[in-house]
Amino acid sequence: MELRLQIFLISLLLVLFVPFSSSSKPKDPFLGIAPQDEKYFKSSDVIKCKDGSANFNKDQLNDDFCDCPDGTDEPGTSACPRGKFYCRNAGHSPLYLFSSRVNDGICDCCDGSDEYDGKAKCPNTCWEAGKVARDKLKKKIATYQEGVKVRKQAIEQAHLALEKDAAELSKLKKEESILKGVVKQLKDHKEQIDKAEEKERLQKEKEEKEKKEAEEKEKANEKNNKADEEDTELENEAEKQSHIEDDSAASNHEKIEVQEDSPVYQDEAEETLADTLDNFVEATDTPGSEGSLLNKAEENAKESEREPAVESETDLKTGEPESSEEVINKVSA
Repeated sequence: MELRLQIFLISLLLVLFVPFSSSSKPKDPFLGIAPQDEKYFKSSDVIKCKDGSANFNKDQLNDDFCDCPDGTDEPGTSACPRGKFYCRNAGHSPLYLFSSRVNDGICDCCDGSDEYDGKAKCPNTCWEAGKVARDKLKKKIATYQEGVKVRKQAIEQAHLALEKDAAELSKLKKEESILKGVVKQLKDHKEQIDKAEEKERLQKEKEEKEKKEAEEKEKANEKNNKADEEDTELENEAEKQSHIEDDSAASNHEKIEVQEDSPVYQDEAEETLADTLDNFVEATDTPGSEGSLLNKAEENAKESEREPAVESETDLKTGEPESSEEVINKVSA
C-alpha cells in the first residue's frame, strides 16, 4: 500500500515537472516539423494524433504540454518523451533529434534551431559543415550529369543502331523474299530439266534398244540370207554338176557307140584281145602265175563290161579313141 502511494506521488511529480521543465514556448508554432509533414498540421483546426489515440487543436500544437502519447502535438518542445525534433540545417544535411535534446544547452543542430530559448548560443555552422558534403554532392552531380550525357549518347547511338538494324532487316527480308522466288524458279527449272533429261534418257535407251534389236534382226536376216544363198548356191552347184554329169555321160555313151561301130576300133579290139590271150598263155606256162592272171583277166572283163572303152579327158576333148597299146596296158595292169 505504501509502495503504491510512493509510485503515485512520483508519477504526479513527474507529470507536474515535465510541463514546467521547458523554459519557453517556441515563437514558430510549426518549429520542429519536417516540410513534408506541415500539410498534415495545417490542413485542419482539429488535428488527430498519428497513433489515433486523441485529437488536439492548433492552439495545443507546441504549447509545451504533451497531449498525444506519441508526441505528435509537441514536435518542437521537450514536453513529450517520444517526440522528435526536425533540424532543417539549411546548407547541410537535415536531421531528426529526440525531443529530450531540445533546449538542453547543447547545440545539436548546426543551424542552432534546437536551442531557441537562448540559454545557449549556437552559431549557424551548416554552410561550413556542408561544404565537404556539397563538394561530394557536386562531384556526384557532375558524375551523374556526365553519366546522363553518356547515357544520352548511348541511347542516341542505340536508336541509330536500331534504325540501321531495322533498315538492314527490312532489306534482308526483301532480299529473302526475292531469293526465295529465285530459289523456287531454280527448283522448278531444275525439275523441268530433270524431267527432260529423264525423258531424253528413256528415249535414248528406247532408241538404243530398238537399234540393237534392229541390228540383231538385220544380222539374223543377213545370216539367214547368207545361209539361203549358200543353200541356193549349193543347190545350183549340185544341179549344175548333175547336168554336167548327165551331159558327160550322154556324150560318152554316144562316143562309145560311135567307136564300137567304127571298123578301126573293131580291128584294134581284136588285136588287143589276141595279144591278151597270148600273154595269158605265156603266163600260164609260168608256175604260180595261173591264178593271178586268170583273176586279172576276169576283173578286166568285168570292168570292160561296166565301162566299155573309157576315154581320158584329152580324148574327150580331141574326140580321138585310145590306142590299142593303152588298152593293153590297162588290161595288163
